[in-house]
Amino acid sequence: MEYVALRQPVVVRKKTSLWHHLLRQWDLQVMVLPGIILLLVFSYLPMWGVLAAFQDYDLSRGFFGSPWIGFKHFAEVFSDPLFLPVLKNTVAISALRLIFAFPAPVFLALLLNEVQWPFFKRIVQTISYLPHFMSWVIVSGLVISSLAVDNGSVNMALLQMHVIHEPVNWLSTPEYFWSILISTGIWKEIGFGSIIYLAAIAGVDPNLYEAADIDGAGRLRRLWYVTLPGIAPVVTIFLILSVGQILNAGFEDILLLTNRGDNAILRDVSDVIDTYVYRVGLTDFRYSYGVAVGLFKSVVNVFMLVCANFMARRWGETSLW
Repeated sequence: MEYVALRQPVVVRKKTSLWHHLLRQWDLQVMVLPGIILLLVFSYLPMWGVLAAFQDYDLSRGFFGSPWIGFKHFAEVFSDPLFLPVLKNTVAISALRLIFAFPAPVFLALLLNEVQWPFFKRIVQTISYLPHFMSWVIVSGLVISSLAVDNGSVNMALLQMHVIHEPVNWLSTPEYFWSILISTGIWKEIGFGSIIYLAAIAGVDPNLYEAADIDGAGRLRRLWYVTLPGIAPVVTIFLILSVGQILNAGFEDILLLTNRGDNAILRDVSDVIDTYVYRVGLTDFRYSYGVAVGLFKSVVNVFMLVCANFMARRWGETSLW
């Protein structure tokens, strides 16, 4: 008996061009178009200004008329005796934020996830979210008023509790400035930052919690063996991005808490790269020098981002690329 093999019909698929896909999804493309335009206008077109770092830039001559001087401004940056303390302050403040401010929203999200009373949970979330929507002008005003020597709520409370014997000028004491800056930033952003981690926790498979309950795991064990591994990829991504911002120690918050940078007592601990560029590049009209410092900061940030992503990809399963 002979068996005849039946040939399967060959399905020929027509190749579709990129324009065909774009036209088929025209509504989605139109929705994305404003974001692309904003990105081009505010992120890519200003990169043309990087040329000023290699020029003796003059506003009247512009980019095409200003003379080229190569790496002269970069040599001035690294030979400036004021730049090294500025770099140290920037790295120190960024490291403190990475140690204390970065895990704060994670801890708050984990705590809120364990709250059993929905009404209390909503109240805590609302109160913790509100500071994010206040500008640094308002937040700095609240901090300055609270820490004031005369009638400041912090000094009055500490005097009543006999912790101090006389009012302390908190914002004129360099030893306290970093603590005030970091704690203020945590208070302002901890609630809003926890939203992402709460969403990540909500995406953890409920069957894992049920299996942990069957195995007799308590809350701490479920937190350690189920919740934390479930949100680890999200935490890793934001950690990589935070490492990539290592030289962005802040600008608006530091400038406002130091009276627009005029508080000379705090200059040694508050002067970071962004305030240094503002003071030297804009106030002193040294535009090319300021651009050179900003370009150096961007190059270091990109290098740190690549290194953090490489280590995350090598040691774990989550990375940006």
